[in-house]
Amino acid sequence: MTREILVTNVEQIPVGEGRMFNLCEGEIAVFRTHAGDVHATQAYCPHLGGPLADGLTSASAVVCPLHDRIFDLASGCGLSHEHMSIKVFKSRLDGDGNVWVEPGAIPAREPIYVGADAHAHAPSESMEVISAS
Repeated sequence: MTREILVTNVEQIPVGEGRMFNLCEGEIAVFRTHAGDVHATQAYCPHLGGPLADGLTSASAVVCPLHDRIFDLASGCGLSHEHMSIKVFKSRLDGDGNVWVEPGAIPAREPIYVGADAHAHAPSESMEVISAS
């Protein structure tokens, strides 16, 4: 039997934005689209751990605020040039505007590397190093 968790009321998430929530299982991001839909995903980008809830959203996608990786909110499929995806969780709104999520297994946050270490730990071979020469 799957269990739903009451996460928040939809009014706590501005239209077109996301918010991060801590559950016993870990952290998730919940987004409220301009169409009035809610979507729940893993909290952090699989590229370098950017906080997805801080990303820009469209009607159906979120853009990671760190390196512009784009993910479909319904399927989790990556829409960028890389073959990367995020975990999505079943979510729904009830008649009172409450957001319910079936979290399942929540992925752990990947470490964020900056400076010279970022390139050494990047999962993509297409990443460029830009020097100030």
